Amino acid sequence: MAWSAVRSFHVPTVDMSVVRSRAPLAAGAGFFSVAGTTLWRSSSSSSKRSVPFACLGISTDSRIKEAVHTEKAPAALGPYSQANKANNFLFVSGVLGLVPETGKFISDSVEDQTEQVLKNMGEILKAGGASYATVVKTTIMLADLKDFKKVNEIYAKYFPSPAPARSTYQVAALPLDAKIEIECIAAI
Repeated sequence: MAWSAVRSFHVPTVDMSVVRSRAPLAAGAGFFSVAGTTLWRSSSSSSKRSVPFACLGISTDSRIKEAVHTEKAPAALGPYSQANKANNFLFVSGVLGLVPETGKFISDSVEDQTEQVLKNMGEILKAGGASYATVVKTTIMLADLKDFKKVNEIYAKYFPSPAPARSTYQVAALPLDAKIEIECIAAI
């Protein structure tokens, strides 16, 4: 048995004879995914296996992405959202240590900016239906990697175990000459 989907996308034919085992099969790339498995008949009169199936899901629906905004965190500095919800994840843009009411840094110290970044991030997470506990990945950008230890001490207070996966980089410059910027991805 062979199966083919949406010719306009030039999707190759899937030979379902290779999906005869009881183990499920799943594959995907970008906007296209295929899943297949064998099913057992539910009829008590027959213990025969049914024909394997395959499923194709293609979405170009712009509603799968929803912008998140809160007044309790600084507004975006450019043409981007504070965060976006998509596919049961919340993607939080880079957050700076700005005080939401003033738009100014809380201070010049990396410690104060880190605390403010994480407070701001917490408000964005809350507005998006997530929390520190549901964060799966963070990226920290530092103006000076020598601040790594100071940042770690503060960061550890916000994220419960198991801590999210993380990358930390020293960058040439950050917006508004910030000392730190953190972005994250959370499950929702």
